[in-house]
Amino acid sequence: MNENSAMPGLPDIFAILAEKFPASHFFKTVYLWENISFSLLIVFALGLLAFFACRRKGFIPATRLQTAAEAVVEGLDDFVCGIIGPKGRRYTPFIGTLFIYILCMNLSGLIPFVRASTASWSTTFALAICVFFYVQYTAVRELGFMGYLDHLAGRQRGALAFTVIMPLFMFFLHIITELIRPLSLSLRLRGNIWGDEILIGLLSGFGIKGIPLLFFNICMGVLTAVVQAVVFCLLTTIYIALVLDHEEEVAQ
Repeated sequence: MNENSAMPGLPDIFAILAEKFPASHFFKTVYLWENISFSLLIVFALGLLAFFACRRKGFIPATRLQTAAEAVVEGLDDFVCGIIGPKGRRYTPFIGTLFIYILCMNLSGLIPFVRASTASWSTTFALAICVFFYVQYTAVRELGFMGYLDHLAGRQRGALAFTVIMPLFMFFLHIITELIRPLSLSLRLRGNIWGDEILIGLLSGFGIKGIPLLFFNICMGVLTAVVQAVVFCLLTTIYIALVLDHEEEVAQ
């Protein structure tokens, strides 16, 4: 069963097409996997924007789109480097892409006949899993495999290094923490966006009387979409910063 099929409010465009053309296997498949379909639409739209923004490169932006794109990239770079430091520029492409992608998916749910893919846990969990593996890869690359194990064990030194209980306790505690992070990231994002979609869907069924409340909640939905994208990427940046800060402590 489609995850969004029971949601109140206007049906999305893929549900309409599947009902309009019941004999079409293509529209049935697109509707069955509508979260992935809407995600791919966002990817396609962002790809087009990136193509036009980078089509004529120059020292001075040639178009307003290039100016806006440079402002966004510079803002994201300042955001990441402000937390991680100068080394953060290496991670700006990953974190910046996450922010733009999540923000666009969040905002898409405010468009009539469109669903926010981030209202589905399958989408947010997939994003959180990407963050999980990227952080683990970064940790191993920056600390080395043995250094990463030492990091998980809490970098015990002195007499504590010769004990067994404390390193094992810290090791399993870190493992549990790392495994919980994808759940907390995905559920936080999904819960907030899903709740906004439910509320807006209910208010859209009130007719003209519900327009003031609907307008107010759409404004709040925009704010929620931005905040949740920022929170997701802020936590991702902090996870990476913890690994890098740990490496700097080793260097000292």
